[in-house]
Amino acid sequence: MTQNTLKSEFELSGIGLHSGEQTRVRVLPAEVGEGRYFVRTDLPAAPIIPAKIEAVCQTALSTELAGVTGAQIRTVEHLLAALVGMGADNARIEVDGPEVPLLDGSARVWVEAIAQTGLIPQECQEDSHPSFVVTEPVWVRHGDAFAAALPSASTRFSYGIDFEEQAIGNQWYSWSPEAESFASAIAPARTFGLARQVEQLRQAGLIKGGTLENALVCDRSGWLNPPLRFANEPVRHKILDLAGDLSLLGTWPKAHYLAYKASHSLHVQLALALNSQAGVAKQTI
Repeated sequence: MTQNTLKSEFELSGIGLHSGEQTRVRVLPAEVGEGRYFVRTDLPAAPIIPAKIEAVCQTALSTELAGVTGAQIRTVEHLLAALVGMGADNARIEVDGPEVPLLDGSARVWVEAIAQTGLIPQECQEDSHPSFVVTEPVWVRHGDAFAAALPSASTRFSYGIDFEEQAIGNQWYSWSPEAESFASAIAPARTFGLARQVEQLRQAGLIKGGTLENALVCDRSGWLNPPLRFANEPVRHKILDLAGDLSLLGTWPKAHYLAYKASHSLHVQLALALNSQAGVAKQTI
């Protein structure tokens, strides 16, 4: 059995979507079995925050993690999606602030840095990175929104969204990592927002760092900052978010993931349900 980590470190910096603060991120190799984890280098004793589902503390318009000391790190999903999508099992992520930078609003810059750095295999014990195959359907829902994991012979992500804005409308996309690379099909898709919600979100202390340079914005007449990278870029970005949130399980359990109008909250609820199912499966072995 093998895992992968980075050949060497890389560094990127930028503005956080919600905090509006400039932060610097160093992503470094980690030992086999350590998984992906964050280190808040700006805080005393540089506390560690594991990128695990148990560490999720908040899911309002992003996913936020907290360590045992109370240290938190926000908007982790794009970087984590890039790492898992590129096959990096173990990584130390040092951040000198409270939020991972948004960069261009997608995972493309992270993916390019990982690809340039490269990965190296790590020998591991067979049970140090247990795989998990979904054998029974798992569903979570809120109103007409839902997220599910269905038994499947291969991993697939299918997502649907539906917005009043005609430029977005109803979109569905199904992505198979075996058929299309994460780097080309999912990573370039940028975060998006609705112009009618911007002021309300800012009054709530959110999206302080959001601009037309790092997020697609749509109003009832169309996109304020075209062109799009894909005709269905919004729904592809939702798959990016789901992939990043599910990475908190350590790896993507083999399943067909199906989501409709879901959120980070539903993504995390699905991951928690899968984590519970995995725990039950281990107890019965």
